[in-house]
Amino acid sequence: MSPLSPFIWILVISPLLLLAYFKTEKSNLKYVAFFILYFLADIFLQQYGKVVFPLDFIGLKFNWSGKILSLILGLIVIFSVSKEERIKIGFTSKANSKTQLKFGLLFFLGFTLFDFVFKMILFPKGGTFDLETFLFQATMPGLTEEIAFRGISLWLLNKAFAPKWKYRGIEFGWSFVIITVLFGVGHGMVLDQDLHLKFDIITIVYLTLISSLSVGVLRCFSGNLIYSVLGHNTINLINAIIRIL
Repeated sequence: MSPLSPFIWILVISPLLLLAYFKTEKSNLKYVAFFILYFLADIFLQQYGKVVFPLDFIGLKFNWSGKILSLILGLIVIFSVSKEERIKIGFTSKANSKTQLKFGLLFFLGFTLFDFVFKMILFPKGGTFDLETFLFQATMPGLTEEIAFRGISLWLLNKAFAPKWKYRGIEFGWSFVIITVLFGVGHGMVLDQDLHLKFDIITIVYLTLISSLSVGVLRCFSGNLIYSVLGHNTINLINAIIRIL
């Protein structure tokens, strides 16, 4: 992946950032700048993690190095703010009301069931079991990406564009829309080292409307990152299991 890829992702969501700015009564662009800086730092740490913190010598094929560095960066940010702000990030053991949590879980499970059936039909099968694949998919992607996307980035953009909508007692804003779309764009668009743009609109739309939306709703209605991390890794494990059926 070219180091220019994350800049393209930011460029793609820039119309949403502008829309949020004009539609929000009081915007704070300082936090948009913080969001962009944090997001770029996180992506570059993941991309060059193997150079900074190589683990190839023990035969690992996945990017454990980049994910570990991403996690360290996220924890540094989280523990540099007050306890009140950490709760807003979702770094807490407390959850919202049982009614809100139940709605978030049902929403996520419904979308995940659809996702499972859809992928059972379309995914190639017959692969072989690989322990590292399962260990990685069960831990690192959900842990690091949820902290980065629906933890710190969502928190920063909520400060930039104050949430203005409310559903079942939960506040939503343009930040939720931006992060939900950014997750899909980041997984479906990449600029390779030869500067060829690979753009998969189906992946972007599907991940945005199914995976990203369902995990985002689970994060907001649960009130903490524990549920969204578990939900994210559940989706990844389902993908891995389907491929070896």
